[in-house]
Amino acid sequence: MNAELLLRFVLGCDRAYLYAHPERELTAQECGAYESVLVERERGVPAQYITGHQEFWGMDLIVTPAVLIPRPETEHVIETALELAGQTDAGRSLHIADVGTGSGCIALALAKELRQAKLYATDISAPALEIARANAARHELQSRIDFREADLLSGLEENSLDFVVSNPPYVGESEEDQVQLEVRKFEPRSAVFPGHTGTEVIERLIPQASRALKPGGWLVMEISGTIAEKAERLLTDWNDVAVRADLQSIPRVIRARKESR
Repeated sequence: MNAELLLRFVLGCDRAYLYAHPERELTAQECGAYESVLVERERGVPAQYITGHQEFWGMDLIVTPAVLIPRPETEHVIETALELAGQTDAGRSLHIADVGTGSGCIALALAKELRQAKLYATDISAPALEIARANAARHELQSRIDFREADLLSGLEENSLDFVVSNPPYVGESEEDQVQLEVRKFEPRSAVFPGHTGTEVIERLIPQASRALKPGGWLVMEISGTIAEKAERLLTDWNDVAVRADLQSIPRVIRARKESR
């Protein structure tokens, strides 16, 4: 599949064209370009960084080594947030913060689905925010999302948000040898490893979310099976805590509601 994807990238064609023209011969220039990208892939560079693109929630997103590559598992965060949003007053404009936005994939997906929502997308990385803004512009969602260079929820007002959503770094450095080599070598380390245990960023985010959320507001985070129990313990003061598994039956999303007054 990677070989086919890279060939389509070199030829600038879609899959239908490729299969409809099996007789098509590559020019010398195309052969050289294809060999070059294959060398990069053999070196371990993710195909998404070679092509500069990744699909997420039906959107074609720009990706570079400045951002984590969006993955299908993160779509469970979108599904969970949308389900919870559907339980709120449909006529009310929701205020949502996507913390550690990276490519902007979560913020863009929610902006696409929740047309009345106002979104804030934060990241500590200026290069990542450049990619997120470019993706928002490509999908004509830039007017709906306020991108901010900030550490977690810094700068957002107290009791101002209906949702805080995040795909935080959650892989402990103690598990590093279990992570794919291409992830360890090429994706931004700060977006994967928060520290030794894997919960360092989550431990900081939870109290900040409690401050920024309105009473009854929701926190939705991507997690792994390794830290699921730790994350639940960190949310003992919250209401309606629940963990959602992915298609592999691995705990993938945790959600919790701030106490209503």
